[in-house]
Amino acid sequence: MIPTRPTLALLASLGALFCIVAFLASLPSIAAHRYGPTAASLDPLQKIEYSARLLWYDGLLTRPLDRLGPKQPFVVEPGESGASVAHRLYAAGLIYDAAAFRDYLIYTGLDRSLQAGHYELSPSMSIVDMAHAMQDATPTEVTFVILPGWRREEIAASLPTSGLAIAPQEFLDASGNPPPGFDFLSGAASTEGFLYPDAYILPRTATAVQAVEAFVRGFALHLSADLRDGFERQGLSVPQAVTLASIVQREAVHEEESPLLAAVFLNRLRAGMKLDADPTVQYALGYNAAQQTWWTNPLSLADLQIDSPYNTYRYNGLPPAPISNPGSQALQAVAFPAQTDYYFFRARCDGSGFHEFARTFEEHLQNACP
Repeated sequence: MIPTRPTLALLASLGALFCIVAFLASLPSIAAHRYGPTAASLDPLQKIEYSARLLWYDGLLTRPLDRLGPKQPFVVEPGESGASVAHRLYAAGLIYDAAAFRDYLIYTGLDRSLQAGHYELSPSMSIVDMAHAMQDATPTEVTFVILPGWRREEIAASLPTSGLAIAPQEFLDASGNPPPGFDFLSGAASTEGFLYPDAYILPRTATAVQAVEAFVRGFALHLSADLRDGFERQGLSVPQAVTLASIVQREAVHEEESPLLAAVFLNRLRAGMKLDADPTVQYALGYNAAQQTWWTNPLSLADLQIDSPYNTYRYNGLPPAPISNPGSQALQAVAFPAQTDYYFFRARCDGSGFHEFARTFEEHLQNACP
């Protein structure tokens, strides 16, 4: 029986509706990759709504209004709402947009824990920095956040607006010298990969060395026996596993794909194939002044030819060291990868951030976008 035109139209409409629903459902995962998980207090529709809002603002949440702006006093009154604080921050010339600040508070749940008190704030702080700064009015301590996938330089760049008296170069120097007492750092050239992404409460007077030790200690606390055993079953030492996890962290837009991505890279390693991982090239390229990022995107054909031991398009095996600081999901993915015979993956053509996986190069070519 040949479908009638109304039937075909209905099927097309249902297909379009399915794509829209799938896209909307993916928004919380995409937002979580950039800004952390949504507040547990939000219902599913609210999670989609506020994830969409944050993604709409794009870089507005992490871009300071004025990098050279001076500090100024700001008082949060007892019982004051997040919306009121957002309005006054905007009126004081401290943030780009009041709605963006308010939506970030609601997305993260930080609107429920704003602390009344006296603060020293500056337009050199981003909306994200300012929201976290207002969680603790105690002048003796600072909450410092490391996001999964940051490299050492990105951690260093966030220090001037953190409230810690640590200069970026001091941190880079300290993190370039692994502290003693951690077996997994034996022979490492730096602490890259072992600065565990988390929220740390540090004294405002903490030194660069003390901060590095706290971040590495965070990694040690999460390096469980099960995780070590998982790495060993994959034939990897802890440094090798962290190096692979650092690549998976940068590749995975959606955390649920991390075990599949880890499996692809492990399969390629065992087959003697090159990893061909874009993030390793981005790491080798370093800071892109034009894009104002450490992670050049998109990469050109010339970029893929850069002669660096970190370039996995040119050199077999793992890079000599981690390229970022992976979070728990990426580390777990390497220890417990998916059981699959996939050897290839590429981004889907729908812009969702998900990937198409393939067993053969021929299948991989068929997954190319039209």
